[in-house]
Amino acid sequence: MNFELPPELKSHLESIDSFINSTILPLQHSDDNNRFFDHRREHARTDWENNGNPRHEWEALLNKARNLGDEAGFYRFALPKQYGGNEHPDTNVWMAAIRYHLSSHPVYGGGLGLANDLQNEHSIVGNFPDIYMIHHFGSEEQRCTLIPARLRGEFRSTFGLTEPDHGSDATFMSTVARRVRDGFEITGMKKWQTGAHHCTHLICFARTSGIDGSAKGITAFLFPSDAPGVRVVSYEWTMNMPTDHATVELDHVWVPESAILGSLDNGLAIAQTFVHENRVRQAASACGAARFCVDKSILRARERKIWGEGKMLADNQAIQFPVVELMTQVEMLRLLILKTSWEMDRIVAASRSSGSKVPPWVEIEQKLSDQVSMCNLWANRLCCQAADRAIQIHGGDGYSRHYPFEHIYRHFRRYRITEGAEEIQMRKIAAYIFGFAGPKKNKLEEQDKVKAKAKI
Repeated sequence: MNFELPPELKSHLESIDSFINSTILPLQHSDDNNRFFDHRREHARTDWENNGNPRHEWEALLNKARNLGDEAGFYRFALPKQYGGNEHPDTNVWMAAIRYHLSSHPVYGGGLGLANDLQNEHSIVGNFPDIYMIHHFGSEEQRCTLIPARLRGEFRSTFGLTEPDHGSDATFMSTVARRVRDGFEITGMKKWQTGAHHCTHLICFARTSGIDGSAKGITAFLFPSDAPGVRVVSYEWTMNMPTDHATVELDHVWVPESAILGSLDNGLAIAQTFVHENRVRQAASACGAARFCVDKSILRARERKIWGEGKMLADNQAIQFPVVELMTQVEMLRLLILKTSWEMDRIVAASRSSGSKVPPWVEIEQKLSDQVSMCNLWANRLCCQAADRAIQIHGGDGYSRHYPFEHIYRHFRRYRITEGAEEIQMRKIAAYIFGFAGPKKNKLEEQDKVKAKAKI
């Protein structure tokens, strides 16, 4: 049993640091680009007169950084080889380590910097949930056309699952699609459609058969965002601006049968394709940002002199003890994230070697979903706690926008709702540890049967 990162991975992290220092940081510090990252960041990023959407200059800078990361060979790391990726056997471990490293780095960490700005899910090391959905479920034409366009920046999609009246209860969605003229007519509303301001396509889920509450009968459709009947009703202004989260109306939108992504009536399986990878990587980012906040708090507490006695703020146990608790939790969580990622990689490797017809993400759901939820649940809560403590230790400075902690808090507070709300994560964990789902279920059911027979 070895808890050290492999030498190859450590070397890769050093290469990332070298690239950031030589290429990305100079770009961030040029032409007043720091206005997007210093105390002016929210105003510089937000076009207040255009629905609060991201400013063009801001997104252009992010795109430039991504292109540089792609040219340097970092951006596509997690993708299959056919799309220019590494297809590393330990992709989940490496991605978790990379995300933690980028978010915890003392110079460009916290998820606030041109190398890895998490407000926009931007990073020089990409994540690509949309590519994986199309790769696994798309038709040959969709894969050959849309994935290369996505990598060139010409295809951008928004994910339409949530509705104004339905969030975590996706099986009760009100959006419906009915067969019309060799295709489907979609009617309904979708909310929190991230990237709607510049998307070229919508990935939209609608009920095509079945009853409310049933996972069967929901279909995913992939179609152009300028299709007749598609209308952005509003952009929802959020705790952390700018916003690209729209409410979209679908008024009798006709799409051809070729717009189906995956198979008819089985669309929710698509939403599960990448959910565990996404959640554990997001947890790694949150854990790294928490570490960043704790490290900055320690530094501040040692530098700050109080009461005219030359004593450090750090001399006080009232400062020490909360930081001790946070650092302990950060380290335990980091190890759980790496362990869970390692186990996910083992399942993927076993699936490939055996040629199993069961997709690896299905097996991950069956065996590891509780661990993934533990990581995601605690990471986002811990990051908010660490940012709040950093604000307290930094005093008035911490409350100001001249320090990054208020931004970190506002960003990661979002993830206690999205990617599965805390309550949904806890329900998942409870189902597994009490045997209502997961590996324990069959064993406990057999034990209950034996007990029942014994009583008879």
